[in-house]
Amino acid sequence: MDDAGVKMVQGDTRIAFVMQSIRQRIAGRSLTPGAKLPSIRGLATTMHISKSTVVEAYERLSAEGVIRSRPGSGYFVAAPLAPLSLADIGPKLDRAVDPLWISRQSLEQGDDLLKPGCGWLPPSWMPHDAMRRALRSLARRDNSTLSDYGTPLGLPALRQVLARRLAGHGVEAALAQIVLTESGTQAIDLICRFLIEPGDTVLVDDPCYFNFHALLRAHRANIVSVAYTPSGPDIAQLEQVLSAHRPRLYITNSGVHNPTGAVLSPVMAHRVLKLADQFDLTIVEDDIFADFETAPAPRLAAFDGLQRVIQIGSFSKTLSASVRCGFIVARPDWIEGLTDLKIATSFAGANFSAELVLALLVDGSYRKHMEALRDRLARVMQETSAELKSIGIEPWLQPSAGMFLWCRLPEGVDAAAMARHALNKDNLVLAPGNVFSQSQSAKSFMRFNVAQMEDARIWPALSSAMR
Repeated sequence: MDDAGVKMVQGDTRIAFVMQSIRQRIAGRSLTPGAKLPSIRGLATTMHISKSTVVEAYERLSAEGVIRSRPGSGYFVAAPLAPLSLADIGPKLDRAVDPLWISRQSLEQGDDLLKPGCGWLPPSWMPHDAMRRALRSLARRDNSTLSDYGTPLGLPALRQVLARRLAGHGVEAALAQIVLTESGTQAIDLICRFLIEPGDTVLVDDPCYFNFHALLRAHRANIVSVAYTPSGPDIAQLEQVLSAHRPRLYITNSGVHNPTGAVLSPVMAHRVLKLADQFDLTIVEDDIFADFETAPAPRLAAFDGLQRVIQIGSFSKTLSASVRCGFIVARPDWIEGLTDLKIATSFAGANFSAELVLALLVDGSYRKHMEALRDRLARVMQETSAELKSIGIEPWLQPSAGMFLWCRLPEGVDAAAMARHALNKDNLVLAPGNVFSQSQSAKSFMRFNVAQMEDARIWPALSSAMR
């Protein structure tokens, strides 16, 4: 609340406001059990209220057992640490358009729910026959394949295949520079645990994948953003943000950017790396959509030689969300620490999943699946783009690959209101722009997953929701 807003709070309402502020700081873990509260004089000055209001608020909190007084020392947090609530950290979005809410609806609802706002392919698009063949083959293996933990770095044979695949994108990585994870999300989680502390600043694109926001809030990071253009981050703004905030990390996509579908240009890649060197910035390059590309985009990890850039990937989007298998590629002196954190948080990787992914990669099934998938997505992308234009929704750009269209809605249409209407009236989950935007500047945008838009019921529902 700003100064004017605080001054408007009167009497008991002022006291309640102070009490709620303290409770939120305890729930958000900026005040932990045993921590000293601000002095009465200090808090009164900060909040532009009287000292008597602070005294009364502290006394009431003491009576509730939330804080306790130590004569001569001040007030201290006494309550047990409240459970972490990500929904209470960061912007107070309506739960109908909150990124965590969107994910939960897409994951929890039945097959009747239409999901053009979700971030994955329909089950019918996945290579189930090939997976069944691979599963039958694995079932005949020795018992260790079916029951043992994996090695700390992960299945060596799969890491060897990944090293060859990375080389195809110009990323030269030794076997010891690759550690398997259970997903791309776990990969970023481990990197955050390894490189940042609560309160450190982390840079993201605006817009960016909305779960980056949720994950970084869970790590108590200070999130700042830079506008994304069709060829990469706005380089002038990037330099300003780096100079003003000195972020520890920058998390981005170079290939098929989520949600925009943009591709980093070679010129922009060099400029980004030059700034990273100037401001001592580590870059996390999320390359989860690499296999959707028809032509390889520039990779920061390739230009940088894995000095300031960590690359991550996963097979969740292309193969199966049930087969949890991702990876981190990093400089050798960081791999040991990341591996120790992996053991501490999940003990060992999903060895069976790694074996299954390996089987599909080496028998040619995955290559054939991706060739067909890229052709199908290209066709559906063109059809969906034309259909959206016919109802007044304009793509921000025409992506060269991938499943996402980042679109501007007709003038006057608010994406959040449209999403609420679509969900309540037509059981349709949409992904409005501001869930991707740290600056909350994308209220007139929507991300559409073209692979999830073949159901004819979607189009009249969209038209209705815009009215």
